Amino acid sequence: MTGPLSGLRVVEMQGLGPAPLAGQFLADLGAQVTLITRRSGPADPTDINTRGKRSVALNLKTPDGVALALDLVAGADVLIEGFRPGVMERMGLGPAPCQARNPGLIYGRMTGWGQEGPLAQTAGHDINYLGLTGLLQAIGPADAPPPPPLNIGADYAGGTMFLLFGIMAALYERGQSGRGQVVDAAMVDGASALMALVHGWMAGGQWTEARQSNLLDGAAPFYGTYECADGRFLAVGPLEPQFFAELVRLAGLPEDHRADQMDRATWPARRAAYARLFRSRTRDEWAAIFEGSDACATPVLSFVEAPDHPHMAARGSFVEVAGVTQAAPAPRFDRTPSGPPGPPPAPGADTDPVLRELGLSEDRIAALREARVLT
Repeated sequence: MTGPLSGLRVVEMQGLGPAPLAGQFLADLGAQVTLITRRSGPADPTDINTRGKRSVALNLKTPDGVALALDLVAGADVLIEGFRPGVMERMGLGPAPCQARNPGLIYGRMTGWGQEGPLAQTAGHDINYLGLTGLLQAIGPADAPPPPPLNIGADYAGGTMFLLFGIMAALYERGQSGRGQVVDAAMVDGASALMALVHGWMAGGQWTEARQSNLLDGAAPFYGTYECADGRFLAVGPLEPQFFAELVRLAGLPEDHRADQMDRATWPARRAAYARLFRSRTRDEWAAIFEGSDACATPVLSFVEAPDHPHMAARGSFVEVAGVTQAAPAPRFDRTPSGPPGPPPAPGADTDPVLRELGLSEDRIAALREARVLT
């Protein structure tokens, strides 16, 4: 493995959403990530979150399966799990037995509601976590319900990224203390933390609770999306006066708009006027007009279009792995660059090699398979 995390050993419990993405990012940057899955099966090249990982299939309902999982944990730096609170404990793989085997283990826990609190044991998804943080209420037009913003805000920004941040912080601290610890990454905590700027603006009277009435929520005519003549869209966002001046010049807007850009009383009428203007040309015609400028106006691309945009292509922001187009590893490092991402493994494909690394004989592996400990 190549990358800045080469040599880091991670055990990941099979799950969904933000925890697998965290494991993928660690593998992308060179960590050896061993995924404990429930059963063996064929490889799926579209299972991007498992790319570059090793896969071991264990029956964790058996004592021998749990013992093998603890053997893997004993040699790991990090464990990642994304179950409801108490599930790992009931399997015999909670923090206490794991850290008894490995006192330096960083035990990363990923949940929506957190390890404790009135909702800790209830189900939820990104939209529910965003709803509880105040973030969802702030998204969307004023005359419609808040729309689901995919599952980026809580699952991946508030979840995956804060889990990774916690793991890296705990690894740094372990370098000083020599001790591991549990990282409780809750999506409601992470999503709330991301809104520090808005919380500050609210305290200072610069942000209101009314949706689509603020600088960044679609009220400002110079920060939003506009439909073009071909039904596609343009993203417009020149907040700073010098960038707004470029938009005015290149789009042919009235010059006097520069003087009172931040006058909120002008915003509704100007948004309607800008909408009429941007509907006069196609998206790509506007993109050509603004190309290379500081007007902060760019085409809104589809997932299919994005890899072929000249900038994205020049940076190699997307790669093809096993015939599937996907994002390249990020971020980038000058001395320890990540290698090309490996394909997703077949579930359980690495069971035997990993068990041999643990010192198990071929006869013992065969016996465990016969006993259906290896699935």
